[in-house]
Amino acid sequence: MTATITPITAPTPVAVDSFLTAGEAILYVYEDPDGSLSSDCTGCGEYAWTLDVDRGFAQAHAESCLRRPRPFRLAA
Repeated sequence: MTATITPITAPTPVAVDSFLTAGEAILYVYEDPDGSLSSDCTGCGEYAWTLDVDRGFAQAHAESCLRRPRPFRLAA
């Protein structure tokens, strides 16, 4: 008897928008598999999540975040 193994993969969020922040970083907005929205800021590193399916929370953060984009770290 031969068994078939199928890997289980979680659904991934889908990028739906991005905003340039006041500090010239980028705030990415994602729609999660459950329909909620989340965002990730390349300036301050803040991760936000909301059940309200509205991009207003991300736009408000983008307007107030003054942190410059964090430099990419290269592996040593």
